[in-house]
Amino acid sequence: MKKIYLIIITIGLFCSLSTFAQTKTEATQAVNQVIDGLHEAASQADLAEYLGSFTDTGVFMGTDDWERWSRPETLDKYVAERFAGGTGWTYKSVERNINFSTEQNIAWFDEITVSKKWGRFRGTGVLINDNGSWKIAHYAMSVLVPNEAWEKVAEINIKTFAERAKK
Repeated sequence: MKKIYLIIITIGLFCSLSTFAQTKTEATQAVNQVIDGLHEAASQADLAEYLGSFTDTGVFMGTDDWERWSRPETLDKYVAERFAGGTGWTYKSVERNINFSTEQNIAWFDEITVSKKWGRFRGTGVLINDNGSWKIAHYAMSVLVPNEAWEKVAEINIKTFAERAKK
């Protein structure tokens, strides 16, 4: 009798783990779709699709220290102005890692993106699943700097911020 209970428990555990794995796989695909869609919308200057990738209060952190674009105020205005001429920006994700909360309603990610014009960047962000729809709550973009070039970049960075502070 104990063996039967053990077999039933083992089968039940296996089935629940299989369901979790499928759910996580589906969630990963959905999150990838949102992030890829964001990049595609930016490259096509598709305002509705781009902004629709974010929550109503989503934030985009740019590479400069003052670039904190929040919805609906500053991000919507900035993106509308940039896309007005039909031109956006193109970043292609070449590597991405995604993690989920235990409840699988929050995801966080990091990715490396490449721009032909500007080089390599790291994007990090948080997505929230609201009623089955994943949306970006926070996206931060950082310029990647090879360690071998860091000293020169740091000198430029310090000098530029000091000059800016004098204005």
